[in-house]
Amino acid sequence: MTALAPTLEAFFTERLVAQRGASPHTVAAYRDSLRLLLRFALETTGVAPAKLSFEDLDAPLVGAFLDDLEHRRGVSIKTRNSRLAAVHSLFGFAALRHPEHAALIARVLAIPPKRAPRPLISYLTTAEIAALVAAPDLSTRVGRRDRVLLLVAVRTGLRVSELAGLQRRDVVFAPSATVSCIGKGRKHRTTPIDARSAKILRAWMAETPGEPANPLFPGPAGRPLSRDAISRIVARHVATAATHCSTLATKRVTPHVLRHSCAMQLLDGGVDMAVIALWLGHESIRTTDIYQHADLGLKERALSKAAGPAAPWKRYRPSDSLLAFLEAL
Repeated sequence: MTALAPTLEAFFTERLVAQRGASPHTVAAYRDSLRLLLRFALETTGVAPAKLSFEDLDAPLVGAFLDDLEHRRGVSIKTRNSRLAAVHSLFGFAALRHPEHAALIARVLAIPPKRAPRPLISYLTTAEIAALVAAPDLSTRVGRRDRVLLLVAVRTGLRVSELAGLQRRDVVFAPSATVSCIGKGRKHRTTPIDARSAKILRAWMAETPGEPANPLFPGPAGRPLSRDAISRIVARHVATAATHCSTLATKRVTPHVLRHSCAMQLLDGGVDMAVIALWLGHESIRTTDIYQHADLGLKERALSKAAGPAAPWKRYRPSDSLLAFLEAL
């Protein structure tokens, strides 16, 4: 076993868990990224992961790994950059334990993230949200569960991992209806829900009694729904709703789009951006600025308030022959 293997194990047990107190989602994301890197190194070098050395994971191999992710596996630039962040974190930890590899580690840490265009976010309109929430078959228990899940998603703006982790004790109906979660960065967040959604949620919990630690949205075996399962639920009901709301057929709707839709509903209702940032659990209010860029109605209202030019328009004509020559170029 080389120095890489014990360093990799210590990175998870000492750095992520013991020192940083990383959430299970963070640990899983780093695990998946580094597992992909080790498998790529095995395919490229033929060396088993337990026998890989730092010299095997040099900057050219890491660069080839990132290119393979993007071009062969077809991941997005955002995903490519998140994989690189995991590699950087590992090598930053290794720099403290193995200064003899400082030059190699520095070259890996110098690999920059790839810049990508930032498209406008996708979100659902009020009519599309209504069609989606009405899509589940309420004659079945699964359909009633899915309707509550979709309602909670679009009313609270919880991340898909936060939705999957909700337990019965996270819901409180008095003095006002709220849903609590441990969000990104282990931040505790409590989000209010409206009276109509609270009534439906209360009926669901009465239909499925259980212990406080039981999942709020259980799967067939009573365990919490996975993130992939929630994604499939959303996709299934979007397909059903699209038969009645044609605009849904033109959109790729994921659980994160429901989070965006919640933010856009709040913005359209005149809620301050700082409050929306707190509502969504954003670390910085600048993260929430994407919703202002996406809100065309906000820009149109601003345009309607702007005064037009008071002076009549007049074509500029150069008064000098040399200026006229330059203008004609």
